[in-house]
Amino acid sequence: MIRLGPGPLERIAAVGAHCDDIAIGAGGTLLTLCRARPGLRVDALVLSGGGSAREQEEQAALAAFCPGADLRLTVLKLPDGRLPAHWEEAKAAVEELRGRTDPQLVLAPRTADAHQDHRGLARLVPTAFRDHLVLGYEIVKWDADLGRPTAYQPLSPETAEEKVRLLQEHYPSQRHRPWYDREAFLGLARIRGIECHARYAEAFDVTKATLDFGAPHLGTLDPEG
Repeated sequence: MIRLGPGPLERIAAVGAHCDDIAIGAGGTLLTLCRARPGLRVDALVLSGGGSAREQEEQAALAAFCPGADLRLTVLKLPDGRLPAHWEEAKAAVEELRGRTDPQLVLAPRTADAHQDHRGLARLVPTAFRDHLVLGYEIVKWDADLGRPTAYQPLSPETAEEKVRLLQEHYPSQRHRPWYDREAFLGLARIRGIECHARYAEAFDVTKATLDFGAPHLGTLDPEG
């Protein structure tokens, strides 16, 4: 998973429709990036769950998934499952995030995600982050909407295990879901690892990327590779 371009990675943005989306889809990548780059700035935006116990879960979870980072989290109060009816509010939130950060990497849902909130947010992100590398993360669930990813972040076995442990520790409100368990998370990570010749991995969709082969120094988003 390489971005060809000049300069070190200093700022990323991560967006989710719900509390736990970012951690499920890209928790291992966050652990990997933040450990490799102490002080990395992480601007995170979650559209729903604000003012509830889920916001408290998200604050504790992302702090654990972003060790040593300069984490700036915003959790809004849009109703779960109703993003299409609150399109203007969601769009304004994404644009506000863009207004306060210029990240080198954006982690967001996949545009092919079957959940209307995930899919809607995924379609909003490129309208605000027009010149950025956007990686669309995947969330395993009953919709059977997993696809053929185009980018991978290999995870060490220790990182994959820690991701699962943190998911179980910090989101007790989700433990009742039939797909929210160790086997599901590690199983998908193992399959994605096979696809990129690693033990475990997280996978992403990349809809558009710009390469700068003429840059004197090439940065990388694969600190474990």
